[in-house]
Amino acid sequence: MLETLELDGKVIVMTGGGRGLGRAMAKALAEAGAKVVIAARTQEQMAQTVSEIRADGGDAIAVRTDVTDSAQVDALVAATVAHYGRLDAMFANAGGGGGVNAEFWEYPDDAFEEVLGINLKSAFYSGRAAAKQFIAQGGGGVIVNTSSGTAMRGNKNFAYPTAKGGVLSLTKSEATMLWGHGIRANVIVPGFVSQGPPRDEQDAAMRKQRGSFVPVGRLGEWWELGPLAVFLASDASRYITGNEFIIDGGGLAGGLGPVGFVPTHEW
Repeated sequence: MLETLELDGKVIVMTGGGRGLGRAMAKALAEAGAKVVIAARTQEQMAQTVSEIRADGGDAIAVRTDVTDSAQVDALVAATVAHYGRLDAMFANAGGGGGVNAEFWEYPDDAFEEVLGINLKSAFYSGRAAAKQFIAQGGGGVIVNTSSGTAMRGNKNFAYPTAKGGVLSLTKSEATMLWGHGIRANVIVPGFVSQGPPRDEQDAAMRKQRGSFVPVGRLGEWWELGPLAVFLASDASRYITGNEFIIDGGGLAGGLGPVGFVPTHEW
């Protein structure tokens, strides 16, 4: 059973791998034996991830990529194949962008397009480029997208959860359209997960206080996404496709929903 979790020799791209959850997942994949390609816009962050992987005996390279540009995503896959000879899994993890603070009826087009580009269009570009390469190799391959718990709630900052909701639907469509080629697609849905160690005592105290509202009594740790990433990339999950994997300490199940609203009326 444990052999099915090994990733020895598999080549995996991690977009948004320069920091936070992407870095944690990339390091776990490398520890399981994968050769990892780190893609991000910030050279220093990518270099740090690659350095940490290599320091632990892993194999990784960095390819600077703006995932909102489909041509650059295509070039990322081409660079991966040029260096390692193949591609086995694409983790479309890049995301972010808070949009702007504006009323819904005044929300500007460019802000909405920016959030869609970073979070939804980038996942489409990544999955499309990976699928083309998978099929050229004869089929097989894994797509893992990253969404957010906010995709399953209403939120005053609506552009981000709207884009992440699109990622959920995109993943299901990828799974149903690509299964005939042996390509699996699943989506990780993090919620209430810290992006890294506490910055100071005040930050640690704030995390502890926020964690008290989560059913398991704490916030998740960034490194806890690593085992899930390994499972979804490995043969241990070969009968799983088109599914969401929520990792939020029971937050959604418990009804926790920080939506940015405060009471405005007395009852």
